[in-house]
Amino acid sequence: MNVTRALAILTVACLTTVSAFADSYPSKPVKIIVSTSAGGVTDLAARILGAYITAKTGQPVVIDNRPGASGNIAMDAVAKAPPDGYTLGVANTGNIVINPYLMRHMPYDPLTELVPIGPIGTVPLFLVMNSNVPAATLQEFIAYAKTQPDKVSYAAAGVGTTPDLAAHEFNRRAGLKLVFVPFRGTAPAVAAVLGGDVQVTFVSMGPHIEFVRQGKLRILGAATPRRAPYLPDVPTFAEQGFPGFETLTWFSLFAPQGTPSSIIDQLSGYVRALAQDPDARKRLEANFIDPAVMTASEFADLVKADAAKWERIVREAGVKID
Repeated sequence: MNVTRALAILTVACLTTVSAFADSYPSKPVKIIVSTSAGGVTDLAARILGAYITAKTGQPVVIDNRPGASGNIAMDAVAKAPPDGYTLGVANTGNIVINPYLMRHMPYDPLTELVPIGPIGTVPLFLVMNSNVPAATLQEFIAYAKTQPDKVSYAAAGVGTTPDLAAHEFNRRAGLKLVFVPFRGTAPAVAAVLGGDVQVTFVSMGPHIEFVRQGKLRILGAATPRRAPYLPDVPTFAEQGFPGFETLTWFSLFAPQGTPSSIIDQLSGYVRALAQDPDARKRLEANFIDPAVMTASEFADLVKADAAKWERIVREAGVKID
């Protein structure tokens, strides 16, 4: 057998093996590592996707929560996993496109060592205020805050979180000097606003809409491109003089770099199909998660655009953490 023929046979064998591998995927349980603890929105998004993959393939999906280090522990594990489609990760915006610019030390590069597959859904931020503050609109709040520089404050769950950076950007664009009051989590931050110790905070609406309905919190603006269907009377920031002020968090599926494109395409199909599945869509919308439909290529472009956006915001905020 000459060398040319041997190479041809080897090539055909390799292609056949790859094709068979892709056709049979998944043939065993799939593990999804989640960047947060159980019970949060990132975890919920992962479980909704996992249940859908199991329903479609018959293979169990194991959710592995690894909170800590702003998501770096979990996503580093995904980046270092075998690129065979059996270890995946669900991360949020901050884990992927904020951490590289916020943290002085990163154990891996999420922008080069992970493959974006697709967003399960998105959650926008809303600026909410203690209802006792003497302001009814965003512009009235800005005017009120300008009369008391360095006295009006905002709450957020730690330095460099999405709400904190959103507030930095709002400060800059509105010409304000709101004082940052950090808390260990969103719940105590919102509690401080409810108690009147802090005036405002940026939050996702799901866990807090009852406070709005009870009149304890007033929504000043939606950081969305258009009004949220579940809050049609709340104007966007763009409608109130802040064009392009949009801050949302996506919850998305990633794979280790090197994962075969056939598997990426298959997983992307599962993620996109969530929006059309009645049970999955009902669970997402019940938690105020907006379904998102993007191809892997479209989502990769969004990740790049968001990375550039958050790099600028972090740099202008002057925030760095170890």
